[in-house]
Amino acid sequence: MKVTVVGAGNVGATCADVLATREIANEIVLVDIKEGIAEGKALDIWQKSPIIGYDSRTVGVTNDYARTADSDVVVITSGLPRKPGMSRDDLISVNAGIVKSVTEQVVAHSPNAIIIIVSNPLDVMTYQAHLTSKLPREKVFGMAGILDTARYRAFLAEALNVSPKDIQAVLMGGHGDTMVPLPRYTTVGGIPVTELIGKAELDAIVQRTAVGGGELVKLMGTSAWYAPGAAAAQMVEAIVRNQRRVFPVCLELQGEYGINGVYLGAPVILGKNGIERVIELQLNDEEKAMLETSRGHVKEVMEALDKMGQPA
Repeated sequence: MKVTVVGAGNVGATCADVLATREIANEIVLVDIKEGIAEGKALDIWQKSPIIGYDSRTVGVTNDYARTADSDVVVITSGLPRKPGMSRDDLISVNAGIVKSVTEQVVAHSPNAIIIIVSNPLDVMTYQAHLTSKLPREKVFGMAGILDTARYRAFLAEALNVSPKDIQAVLMGGHGDTMVPLPRYTTVGGIPVTELIGKAELDAIVQRTAVGGGELVKLMGTSAWYAPGAAAAQMVEAIVRNQRRVFPVCLELQGEYGINGVYLGAPVILGKNGIERVIELQLNDEEKAMLETSRGHVKEVMEALDKMGQPA
C-alpha cells in the first residue's frame, strides 16, 4: 500500500510519522512546495525506524507528483493559516486555489486514490476538492469529526478521571463553533455520560470542544498538529486495513438528515472503498435545530466560494 501526504508542515509531517510508526502503509510519500522540507522530514522519520522498530519507508519530494503515482490514499493538508488582517474570504480564496491545484495533480497521477482533506476551512475545502476531482463523495471527504470527538473525549476523560479509551462519542455538523454535540450518543464504558456528569459541567466541556482549536492557538500562537495529524492517520488506517470503523467525517450530504448538497460532519462506516455507508441517526428536535444552524453556516461559506468562481 502507498499513501501520499501533501503538505509537510506540522500536521502533514505528524500524519506521516504516525502512518510510518504504526506501519499503516509500505510506502509514505511526503510532498511540499518548499525545497528540502519534505525530504528532510521524511528522512528524519525513516532514521527513527531502527529506534522505534518499524519498516514503513518514508520518502520526501518537492512538488514532484510523479513520485506519488498510484497512491491508494492521499491526505491533503496544504494551505495557509489565517494571518492577522486576513478576512475569511481571503483565506478561502487562497486555500481553495491551493487545494484545487493539489487535487488536480493528485487525480492525474493517482486516479483511483481515496482523498482525505485536512486543509482549512475544512468543510469548504472538502467541497473544493470534490468539485475539482469529480470523484464520488465516497472517495473525497474531510477530517474534522475525529479531531473534535477526540478533544471532547479527552476533556471528558479528564473530568471523570477515567481512561479516554473507554469513551465513545459522536459529533456532527461543521468543524468548530457550529459543531453539533450529541451527548445522547456519548458513553463511558457503555454507560450514558449523562449518568456520570452533571449537565452544567457537560455543557462546559462541549463548549470547550467547540473552541478547542482556538484554545491551542492562544496557547502556542499557532494551530494544533499532533491530534489533527493523528486523526488523519486514523482515517487512513481504517481505509488501508478495511477496518470498517464508525467515524464522523465531513462529506456532501445527499438527502441524509433532510439536507442536500452541503458538506457536513456525519457518522459513516469507513473501509477499503472509502465511505461504505452513511449512518443516519434519529435526531431529536433540539439536535435537528442545531444541525440546521450548522448547515446554514457552512452553506454560507460554500456560497462565498461560489461567488469567487473557480480559482485559477
